[in-house]
Amino acid sequence: MPCTNCTQRHTVRTADEKQKLVNRLSRIEGQIRGIRQMVEDDAYCVDILTQSAAAKAAFASFNRELLRRHMETCVVRDIRSGDDGVTDELMDIIGKLMK
Repeated sequence: MPCTNCTQRHTVRTADEKQKLVNRLSRIEGQIRGIRQMVEDDAYCVDILTQSAAAKAAFASFNRELLRRHMETCVVRDIRSGDDGVTDELMDIIGKLMK
């Protein structure tokens, strides 16, 4: 049952959009499990770091795609409706992503 009196916001995504995001996260999850296995198997440090860098890049790619869609949909919608406060929210999340 949807929340009718709360302040939570939601983004409706198509089934295709959801599946693409879930697929990306599944690949990242697999990479993380692989890194854990490398640690357990005493793999060479540089090999683990290489895989860690690849997982970080995959997560950055996920974030860029999600941010792009957010800007194309939610941000545009909110600005068109007169909610300029969305720009503060956008700058806040960009700051977090750039750390």
